Amino acid sequence: MSTHASGEEPGPAAGARIRIAGPTDAELVTRLLHDFNTEFDCPGPDPDRDVPRIERLLNRDDVLVVVATTDPGGHDVGIASLTLRPTAYWDGPLAHLEDLYVRPDLRSRGVGAALLDRARAEVHARGALELHIIVDDADVDARRFYERNGFSHLDPDSGSGMRLFLRQL
Repeated sequence: MSTHASGEEPGPAAGARIRIAGPTDAELVTRLLHDFNTEFDCPGPDPDRDVPRIERLLNRDDVLVVVATTDPGGHDVGIASLTLRPTAYWDGPLAHLEDLYVRPDLRSRGVGAALLDRARAEVHARGALELHIIVDDADVDARRFYERNGFSHLDPDSGSGMRLFLRQL
């Protein structure tokens, strides 16, 4: 895909544009994160309360959000949100895909793959050598999506399975 002067790339879904979100996109990002969490009955950002917090996050160098919108109205289509953190294993950051969401009526049209591709390119340009994501074991569709896009639950060196351990604080 060619990048336009605005930093937007044409997306695969009818008229979708893939671009990096900035602080002025806080309302759009908050709304998409809210929609994502509502769909899966999980707590998430509240569009009536959390826009200022999301705006602060969008001002940080260690937070990256990629959005897909439609032309010409800029309607919400999807989002990929990532965080970057230092690691002792290489000079660049370790990237973590926090959320990837595409509106249900626009799924299976390549928007998620386009968001993921742009996110992967952006974090790689920032020096990241790995991109991690946590996927619920029961979410077979998401697991298949990530496997189609080059992710694995196996350690690339040993071939052994990897697990995430979580403890609420």
